[in-house]
Amino acid sequence: MDLNFIMVGPPLVALLSGIAILIWPKLLNYIVAIYLIFFGLMGLIPFMI
Repeated sequence: MDLNFIMVGPPLVALLSGIAILIWPKLLNYIVAIYLIFFGLMGLIPFMI
């Protein structure tokens, strides 16, 4: 994987999410829920193995 993609990936996702929230404000609920579920699972996986 290219290192440049790793550096550009998170800001690009944040920018696209911000634009989507401006267009569809109700989308904020889903984006926050997905974020919390994803990072919650990433934090729990080491304890599950």
